[in-house]
Amino acid sequence: MRTPSSTYRLQLHAQLGFAGAASTVAYLDRLGITDAYVSPVLEAAPGSTHGYDVVDHSRIAPELGGESALIELATQLRDRGMGLLVDVVPNHMSITSGRNGWWNDVLENGPSSPYARYFDIDWNPPKSELKAKVLLPILGDQFGRVLERRELQLRYEGERFVVACGGTELPVAPRTWPHVLEPMLRDLRHELGDADSAVLELESILTSLAHLPRRTETDRARVRERMREKEIAKQRFARLFDNPAAARALGRAVAEINGVDGDPSSVDRLEALLSDQGYRPSFWRVASDEINYRRFFDINELAAIRIEEPAVFRAVHAVPLRLVGLGLVTGLRIDHVDGLLAPRQYLTDLRQVLDLATSTPANPRPDAGCSIVVEKILDLGERLPPGWPVDGTTGYEIAAWLTRVMVTVAGLAAIEETYQAFTNNRASLPDVVYESKVLVLETAMSAELTVLARKLDDISEQHRTSRDFTLNSLQAALLQLIACFPVYRTYIDVHDVSISESDRSHIEAAVTEAKRRNPATSGSIFEFVRGLLLLEHPAGLDEIQLAARRDFVLRFQQLTSPVMAKGYEDTAQYRHVPLLALNDVGSHPSAATVDELHGHLARRAVESPRAMSTTATHDTKRGEDIRARLCVLSELPSEWHQALVRLALLTRAHRTSHRAPAANDEYLLLQTLLGAWPPGMQAPDTEFVARIQAYMIKALREAKLHTSWIDPNEAYERDIAQFIATVLDPIGGAEFLAELAALRVKIERPGFFNALSQVVLKIGIPGVPDFYQGTELWDLSLVDPDNRRPVDFPRRAQMLDELCQAAELDTPGLIDRLRTSLEDGRIKMLVTARCLAVRRVRRELFVRGAYRPVTATGTARDQVIAFERSHEGARVIVACGRHFTALAAAPDDPVGRCWGDTTIMVGDGRVRDAVTGRSLTAGRDGTLALTEVFAHLPVAMLEVQP
Repeated sequence: MRTPSSTYRLQLHAQLGFAGAASTVAYLDRLGITDAYVSPVLEAAPGSTHGYDVVDHSRIAPELGGESALIELATQLRDRGMGLLVDVVPNHMSITSGRNGWWNDVLENGPSSPYARYFDIDWNPPKSELKAKVLLPILGDQFGRVLERRELQLRYEGERFVVACGGTELPVAPRTWPHVLEPMLRDLRHELGDADSAVLELESILTSLAHLPRRTETDRARVRERMREKEIAKQRFARLFDNPAAARALGRAVAEINGVDGDPSSVDRLEALLSDQGYRPSFWRVASDEINYRRFFDINELAAIRIEEPAVFRAVHAVPLRLVGLGLVTGLRIDHVDGLLAPRQYLTDLRQVLDLATSTPANPRPDAGCSIVVEKILDLGERLPPGWPVDGTTGYEIAAWLTRVMVTVAGLAAIEETYQAFTNNRASLPDVVYESKVLVLETAMSAELTVLARKLDDISEQHRTSRDFTLNSLQAALLQLIACFPVYRTYIDVHDVSISESDRSHIEAAVTEAKRRNPATSGSIFEFVRGLLLLEHPAGLDEIQLAARRDFVLRFQQLTSPVMAKGYEDTAQYRHVPLLALNDVGSHPSAATVDELHGHLARRAVESPRAMSTTATHDTKRGEDIRARLCVLSELPSEWHQALVRLALLTRAHRTSHRAPAANDEYLLLQTLLGAWPPGMQAPDTEFVARIQAYMIKALREAKLHTSWIDPNEAYERDIAQFIATVLDPIGGAEFLAELAALRVKIERPGFFNALSQVVLKIGIPGVPDFYQGTELWDLSLVDPDNRRPVDFPRRAQMLDELCQAAELDTPGLIDRLRTSLEDGRIKMLVTARCLAVRRVRRELFVRGAYRPVTATGTARDQVIAFERSHEGARVIVACGRHFTALAAAPDDPVGRCWGDTTIMVGDGRVRDAVTGRSLTAGRDGTLALTEVFAHLPVAMLEVQP
């Protein structure tokens, strides 16, 4: 099986399609990348900037260049011995552009659609008016207002009737066409007479439509009849328009049903037509309470698909499997695996079909096996469930570890005290997470909670010991258990005879915490749900009852994950912000010791050496080098405290009548400015101001305290934007900017060195280093869409060529020159390329090699992270610095002499530092002085000479 030596993420869209990606291949190859890693390649909603809104799983995206362009990209990679990792989206599809054929068929045919089981739709929801219908929360206002404003309009195009609603076209079921065709028939009779052939044909069509099986019909033979006869009726109707009179009559009938301005009663017939459809257009705010299709998180535009259905599985993977079989795709990244009903079964099935695809004679690759990595957030100490046939995760846990190890324990505690004093926010993070999850369950995802509670209510009626629990009490208990759930989800397979200890402990922890937070609630109801989740069923249940219980467990597991994501990542992390470096996807709000990091990496070397190691993705909330810079604040907590007080005094005059920004928002803004300030920028330019304004509006809406996505507080947002513009004004905000700069210069240079340590560690540790597009230079981007701005690849290619040429002449001298101009980021590119070159040459050592901590001794030993990778006699030692402001000898330039008497153990013989190209000789005791190792940079990758 092919294991990448390194991957490089490319975000594909219309401006960077397959051809644009192909133009980067030579550059990526020279940088040291072995595998391109691309966002989804299938047809997505028009104008998609990310590809996760797939509309057609059978077609490679035309907007990206289509299949021929993708094959050319893959061929170019293969010709260089490089691989292609492709993102697969098995969770959901986009449903709002009118391009999703499966969804359109469901809207037209309801439960009788052959695609009805492709989506997770409750056809019998509590609201009787929605029986056999799909609620469509697509309107910008109340339905009646939208209808009377004539923003819903009937059209006939492409042999079908549709109702146009903004950019969405909703199909009109043929069985309901008589709403239009009967007035048309009367008009046509009046003009042509009863005996005219067009009149007779239209009468016949109406008769055939009346005999179509209803949309609630699910008998296979009757469904086939419906699908066949409605298409024949459509074709017959289209042929009527050979007669101009028929076209005129239809035009008059459509105009009449669409109504006239100023007359509400004129749209009554259009309302009647819509009422007969298999869907119900509604105000988008209705979704949180009444939506009856499962969504991706709380996004109405993304409907969840049932990948556990064999037909759906085959359809979703048909194109990726074909590309794998041709040797064009070498790896798959599975998006949001926690959203699946049965992840282990899905991955097992996927591994089986991939193995079949890669064993075909058509695959020309010698390493034909296809790798699988899963997007999965692992909590601190959590591991992937055993038995998953994957190479590992996409590596968010590594980003967390490499940030935490750069934070000091004492400094973080002091910063938390400063945060509490400044914001008067004494709530602990667990409390904030709990409150945020409760909010999500009560608002954005209340419909999902209601559906699950109804299932639980039905189950409670199965046995005398639980039948007295009411629906309201069960729903309240469910809310509490989910809000208290300590991880994203469990992975109980309802057909297994046992439950893993980790899953059991997570459920027990949730029950214990829910009881603690709800002392007035009878513990018996929590115990009832606990037993259900742990598959402890009472005796005497029949198979139907047991099936309902198993289904509940699966659905419960599916719900805890999006609630955690929305509650923790997208709410709490914007509410509780002591140190923003620790507020990111997969992060943990604590500092880590070097020994703890070694322990994690030693386990990783054994358990998942082929997992990805990432420090930035399209989903991270801030760039990897923002985090590296902000970690330095933990080394200077008193300076941060003093600067914060002075900055707040300077901004007091700029507060508005709405008291914006609130203290928490101002704290968030100030750290964001420190972290995201572009190197070398003296005064803020208009682009930077606009970026910060856009980021803060998004951050505040995510926090949901003073404004939100559902109910934007435009006055508060306007005041925030004005506040930012004022304090960043070079004249009006001069004192503020000077104070901010005074602190920034203290953390910027140590932040650069943190970032270099981060990239060298990522390349050297167990796992496959992954680079997000553009991050080979400084990455000071903010949350999307800021981190999806265009990348100037020609500039980077030219820069790399110049660096490589200069390094051939004098690498140490080049590094010394680059160290005096860290702002341009070239030092990061050079270090990245030189370390990746070692990894590519010594691929087996880094993929299969053992991991061993390397001892540092001396006064600065706590500022060193060092380890050895070894395989079949080959050895590479990685050494990096951290906590650079603690190196008091030269805090502004932590290289060379400031490491004092500190040494690392490398063993006998000579080593070559891949970063600088220098050869070094260990002392008789097998040690190397860090004054020598770090003479030019505080990072090193030492190849031990045989």
